[in-house]
Amino acid sequence: MRKHNQTQSLLQAAQDSPTLSQLSQLMRESTQRLRALDVLIPPALRTAIQAGPIEGNAWCLLVSSNAAAAKLRQMLPALQAHLQTQGFDVQSIRVKVLSR
Repeated sequence: MRKHNQTQSLLQAAQDSPTLSQLSQLMRESTQRLRALDVLIPPALRTAIQAGPIEGNAWCLLVSSNAAAAKLRQMLPALQAHLQTQGFDVQSIRVKVLSR
């Protein structure tokens, strides 16, 4: 049995696999959601926030500190409303502090 060794880029491999393709799409959408919020998030707070997983119509934001999480939680209603006006189906946003 002869095996063909073919080199694929990570992008090509992700597109060829339905599971990886879906995961890549969710990652892109999560990043787009975070970019859409740039106009509402203060510049000093932006560096503390990362786009997190999307689960149905719920989205998670990952933050680097409890202080950033507290500030972000105060902003959640405005952030969610803004995302909905931008066409994103976000019914809830969770905030999770990344452990160090």
